[in-house]
Parts: sequence; structure tokens; C-alpha cells
Amino acid sequence: MKDFISSSLFFCVLLTVGSYLFGDWLKKKFRFRIINGMIIAIVICIGTVLLLKIDLGTYQDATKVLNFFLTPATVCLAIPLYKQFEKLKSNWPAILGGIVSGVLANLFCVFGLSLLLKIGHKEYVSLLPKSITTAIGLALSEEYGGLIPITMAMIVITGNLGNIFAEVWCKIFGIKDSVARGVAIGTSSHVLGTTKAMEMGEVEGAMSSLSIAVCGVLTVVGAQFFTNLI
Repeated sequence: MKDFISSSLFFCVLLTVGSYLFGDWLKKKFRFRIINGMIIAIVICIGTVLLLKIDLGTYQDATKVLNFFLTPATVCLAIPLYKQFEKLKSNWPAILGGIVSGVLANLFCVFGLSLLLKIGHKEYVSLLPKSITTAIGLALSEEYGGLIPITMAMIVITGNLGNIFAEVWCKIFGIKDSVARGVAIGTSSHVLGTTKAMEMGEVEGAMSSLSIAVCGVLTVVGAQFFTNLI
């Protein structure tokens, strides 16, 4: 039975989806900031894979079907943006300026910390896409010879930090404007942060959704100038 489960493609998909749904249920039930559906799902999946000795290749092959839905799921974030299009038209200079500032801050921070910690080129280019959505970030890392596992881990960590602490940081820094909050969250913590932005308000969610797309494009352009600096 154990061998059947460890080699079952259906079980791997069920494990992944079920773990996230369970984590999301815990988050809604206890409403404690540190309880995050993604983190809980990761812990459960890793624990189960190790316990049942599921081959990592088998697990990755099984869950490719879930990766397929990453891009259309990201595109669906345009729906709240469409509903708030008037906000976008009236605030586009500030929105664009905020996104550009966020992208540059991310690239310079990665560059500066990489110099300080004296990390290698592969690790450096793996960190550059940490603040953009997975679909774009992994492709960018692969194009420049980065290490996909590091890029994936950093994207997940960055997104979860935004999801958990975005509202707190907005209060600490006194960011009260809905547009500014949405741009800040989307630019710094992509889709995972955007789920929190949508909880904070419809305007925040729409601006965060826009920021994901624009941030991804600008990071792809900006990375060309930063890639060979280390």
C-alpha cells in the first residue's frame, strides 16, 4: 500500500491541494497572523514526501498539472483591476513611479547584499527575481543560469512575508492610501501578498494585481543590466 501511494500521481496532486486547503481552513478558523496556508502546505507536503519516501521526480511530474494553472491564475488577477480602472487612470503617474521605485529597490538590495555576503554569480542571479510572480521569476532565473530551487524558495519566502506582515508594515509606516498600499504590496510580494491586499480592500487588491504584471516586466528589463555585475 505504501509503495502504491508513493508512486501514485493522483496522490501527489491530492496531497498538494489538500494540504493547502487544510492550511487555509486553519488560517480562517484561528485568524492568527502567523498561520499561513502556504507555509502549512509546504510543511505537510515535505513531511509526507520524506515519511513515505516519495521520489522527488515522481512528485514533480505529478504536480506539473498545477504549475500549468499558474499563468492563467495570474491573468485572472486583472478582474479586480478592470473594476477599478477609473482609479488607475486618475493615479497612473504615482502608480508607475511607485512600481519603478520598488523594482529598483529590490534589484539594488539584492546586488548590495550579494556584494556584502560575497555570494557567487549563480546564487546572485537566482535572487534577482525574488519579488516577482513565480511564472516569470523561474523563467528569468533559468535564462540567466540561476538555481531554480533557490529562486523558488526565495519567491515563496518573499511572498509569505508580504502576506503575513503587509498590513502591519502599512500601519508602522503610516501608509493609509489604498492605492499606495496596493502598489507597495504587489511590487514587493507578488501573488501571495496580493491575496492579503484583496482582504484589505478592493482598491488595494486591484492596484496590487496591476503591480504584479508591471513589476514582472520591469524586473525582466532591469535584470539585464544587473545580471553581470557580480
